[in-house]
Amino acid sequence: MRQNPIEEKREASQYILAYLLDNPDAGDTFDGIVEWWLLSQRIKFETRIVSEAVNKLVADNLIVEHQGSDSRVIYKINRTRENIQNIRTMLGKTESP
Repeated sequence: MRQNPIEEKREASQYILAYLLDNPDAGDTFDGIVEWWLLSQRIKFETRIVSEAVNKLVADNLIVEHQGSDSRVIYKINRTRENIQNIRTMLGKTESP
């Protein structure tokens, strides 16, 4: 869902200012701002949002975490029958794939 143009401009302004706060000596062209600054800030924003979502899914026992062989945490669906049905309901899916 797209935001309205005023919200989009405000968000872009915040990303630019956040980048400059993190990198006070930065300077770039318009193309550089679009390609690097906004991308960098968007990735930070998305990473935070995804982290919060994953933590909530783990807390709600919808996904589980396992230690991988390389010591990184791997996330998988909690495969209990009840959980699968709860997820299908949440997503509005009633049929098996």
